[in-house]
Order: sequence, then structure tokens, then C-alpha cells
Amino acid sequence: MAETVNFTGAVDRELLKRAKILAAKSETSINALFNAELRYLVETFEAAEASGNQNFKTLLDFALGRVDDLTAKAALGIDSDEDLFLLMTQAHLPMPRLPESSTQEMVNSLHALAS
Repeated sequence: MAETVNFTGAVDRELLKRAKILAAKSETSINALFNAELRYLVETFEAAEASGNQNFKTLLDFALGRVDDLTAKAALGIDSDEDLFLLMTQAHLPMPRLPESSTQEMVNSLHALAS
């Protein structure tokens, strides 16, 4: 078995709360969930890199908010949001979230339209 090490990280409080619920419902630990997801991410990235395929890196950059949807679609050679969503799902990556300030601006704009 591989040697394990402890490390310290920071996670959003609400996400941790939800992860605890998921772990309890799955009769496992947050540590086991984290290890499984991190292993999947690393192994998928390494396999793509070894084969010279940059698609996973592009999708990961999009998931982390490093590139926007237009840049990601251009790099992947696709032109629809649906295809991007499907690739993100197949890669087991989350869709990026807008910053809270951007989301609030959109809400305010919608409220202004309704007034």
C-alpha cells in the first residue's frame, strides 16, 4: 500500500458540510472521497498528457476558470455549449462557477428588467 501523508488545505465551509453528508450517506469518509476524486483527476490528466492529448488540460483550465467558454470551445474544436457540457461531464469535471459578484450583478440586472 502507498505511504500516506497528512496535509492541510482549505475548503468552502458549505462544501465541507455537504461532503460530510455525502460521506455519511455513502458510509465512507471525506478522506476516502477526496482520495478517490484526486486519484481520478491525476490519473486522467497523466493519461491524457502521456498520449499527447491536451483536451483534458483545456477542460481542467475551463473548470478552474482559467479560460472562458469561447477559448475552451476553440481549443477543443467544438462550437456548441452542449458539446462543451458533455465533454465536461465525460471528463468528470465540474462546470466553472461565476464569481459571486458577477452572479449578483446578473440578479440585479434581472430585477431591474422586472421593475
